Amino acid sequence: QVQLVESGGGLVQPGGSLRLSCAPSRSIFSIYTMGWYRQAPGMQREWVAAITSEGTTNYNNSVWGRFTISKDNAKNTVYLQMNNLKPEDTAVYYCNARYRSDWYWGQGTQVTVSS
Repeated sequence: QVQLVESGGGLVQPGGSLRLSCAPSRSIFSIYTMGWYRQAPGMQREWVAAITSEGTTNYNNSVWGRFTISKDNAKNTVYLQMNNLKPEDTAVYYCNARYRSDWYWGQGTQVTVSS
């Protein structure tokens, strides 16, 4: 089992920035692909970004050029740097770890973009 603990959400004005963090309960970056998903009220959960065990990154087109996913192996933490935030980015953001049929989720952290 892997527990994922997220932090860093909050309220920010349009155009602002936030950085989300996710710390797994054990070291898994060498095997697992780490990702971020989000779910807005009344909407399905959608994939936002991912980083593989080799460090390859991929992004949803809606966040391309604004969000950056990264990981720090020494700190055992994965990050989502979110810049130029828009009201449509408002959602609960979930950290995800996956390897073959093993999928784990964090508890979610709220991000609200509003003036």
